[in-house]
Amino acid sequence: MNTKLRVLGVFAGLTIALAACGGGATPSPAASTPASSSPPASAGGSAEPSGAAVTPLSGEITLWHSYGSGGGETGALNKVLDQVRAANPDLKINVVEQPFADIFTKWRTDTAAGGTAVDLFVAPNDDLGKDARAGSIAEIDQYLNGNAALADYLPVSIDGSKVDGKFYMVPESLKAVALWYDKTAIATPPTTSDALLAGVKDGSIKLGINQGVYHQFGWTGAFGGKLMDDAGKCTAGEGGFAEAFAYLKSLKDAGAKFNTDGGALATDFKTGVINAIIDGPWATADFRTALGDKLAVTPIPDGPSGKANPLTGTDGWYINPNLDEAQTKLAVDFALQMVAPANEQIFVDDGGHVPADSTVTISSEITQAFADAAAAGLPRPQNVQFGNWWGPFGAALNNVVDTGADPATEITAACALMDAS
Repeated sequence: MNTKLRVLGVFAGLTIALAACGGGATPSPAASTPASSSPPASAGGSAEPSGAAVTPLSGEITLWHSYGSGGGETGALNKVLDQVRAANPDLKINVVEQPFADIFTKWRTDTAAGGTAVDLFVAPNDDLGKDARAGSIAEIDQYLNGNAALADYLPVSIDGSKVDGKFYMVPESLKAVALWYDKTAIATPPTTSDALLAGVKDGSIKLGINQGVYHQFGWTGAFGGKLMDDAGKCTAGEGGFAEAFAYLKSLKDAGAKFNTDGGALATDFKTGVINAIIDGPWATADFRTALGDKLAVTPIPDGPSGKANPLTGTDGWYINPNLDEAQTKLAVDFALQMVAPANEQIFVDDGGHVPADSTVTISSEITQAFADAAAAGLPRPQNVQFGNWWGPFGAALNNVVDTGADPATEITAACALMDAS
């Protein structure tokens, strides 16, 4: 099943305006003006046009990643690195794995101290705006604006790599969470929040919930919530968020297994302790190995106010702001080779990535399901206000789920903290 055109059509309709934050969209504060599928022409750019001979790279590159030892993403990364090494025999590539929980903090600490030992790292655009404003990542617009290598990239991935209209990341893939399930245990997956709750209550659905505001954000749209207005002011207290948090508490009370340790929940799913889990495409290879043909994916169920709106993020390559111009260009050129269509196809086929490049084929129904989830989601905002969302709302969710705190009171307090930060 070749789904290149299907994915392109779906993403072409995505808007990144903050107004999309309501109802059926995902978290998104004010974002840059949506890019066209073909970036504007410019004299800048770092890669040769498509079809032209690419000059082999030479020098030394050190990169960080957090794909997890032995996982499918690690295998895909190693395959691609082998391809890049073969194409660039005079390029030395040093690879260091960092725990995901530490990679951003460690990077910020190193770059703030003026470090140049690491050239680039690959990660989601969780705090792209924050890091750009803090100067902990390089602005690389001169290398990417108008670069033919990005001509076929989906608009959401282009905007997801920019802050205030300028590139701060080389886009690689898209991601949003969905509902994984064992189709031998759940013949008909739930399509509504009521059906999911009923299945948890009667024991037919043994659900695992990663207790965090990223994984569970989609419920806020399903219950009619809107995080911010166009000016970035928190509007979650106006409805939807309290109802979504109350619903999550009802899932826990009905028997769903909540855990702040996503790895432990993933193990439970792979071993059959649970038969459904909300998680992302990064788990594809490991889940496929464990469940084989029993594995399936469906969107997070609809709520009373419409479709769920999981956060749609863009993964990509960040460049060290302390590098000199020649090393910066080398790092950008290296990143562009890592995401070249043939190499990105490996990440899609072996690692379950949803490609940012519309010319890369999706042949897996599972990967296509995540492409659809990303298309329905809310593009992750990069404004200052969204950076203040994580802590207050994470604490509010924990208070509701763990102690039975009143959801409306918690959301009101979280909104106040977000606006005051």
